[in-house]
Amino acid sequence: LQTRLQAGQGYGNTLNCVLTVYRNESVFGFFKGLSFPLASIAVYSSVVFGVFSNTQRFLSQLHHRDPDRPPALSDVALASMVAGFISVGIGTPVELVKIRLQMQTQPYIEANVKLKPSVPGFPMYRGPIHCFRTVLQEEGIAGIYRGAGAMLLRDVPGYCLYFIPYTFFSIWITPDGSISPSPFSIWLAGGVAGAISWGTATPMDVVKSRLQADGVYLNKYKGTLDCILQSYQNEGLKVFFRGITVNAVRGFPMSSAMFLGYELALKAMKRDQTETNP
Repeated sequence: LQTRLQAGQGYGNTLNCVLTVYRNESVFGFFKGLSFPLASIAVYSSVVFGVFSNTQRFLSQLHHRDPDRPPALSDVALASMVAGFISVGIGTPVELVKIRLQMQTQPYIEANVKLKPSVPGFPMYRGPIHCFRTVLQEEGIAGIYRGAGAMLLRDVPGYCLYFIPYTFFSIWITPDGSISPSPFSIWLAGGVAGAISWGTATPMDVVKSRLQADGVYLNKYKGTLDCILQSYQNEGLKVFFRGITVNAVRGFPMSSAMFLGYELALKAMKRDQTETNP
């Protein structure tokens, strides 16, 4: 839904998008492009959370000689920025394949534009591997990383607004005297952080989605700035908030589960290390 609302044509609102997708593509339309993100999410999440936690520990060791010291705001912010930067290297190709698969059957209506040979409304790619290989052959590495600039502008500040609210909100709602946040506190803090992060990242998410969907039938945008200018000139400021409801709503449960799994896994590993090395 998010991709269709941000880069598609003819969807008035979220409900209209849901009904249109279901009517034209049945329930399977909601799962297009799922396999590639599903196959890579474990690696992607482990890299992002691993980079964040290890950078944070390194900064605490560097500044305070104690890697287990509660993090300062500046340390959390810098660790978040590093995690966001690293995430783009892994996430851009995955996002591109997902969006191309989701958008390849969308009708494209544009005057005086020469389309690629494929007919709009019919699939160009047979699956994620074929999509990745086709883009790589036709557009090279630059094609695989199309939209990386917009993704950097989305993820670097986006992860700051992901990890910082989580870190301090989880501390705030943890009762005094508790050694660590409860699972419920982790779940709630993670959900709030996800909703904040995805909600505020929506403008650059729109730009990224449009740049990556752009190559299915034609290349309309020359780059991030050109996409921003064309989108604003043609549709006004409101275009940059397309899909904000979907982003914020999905951000809560997704991030709740992510942070809860991360924190429980850390506790389990620490407990194993303590039992192994008493």
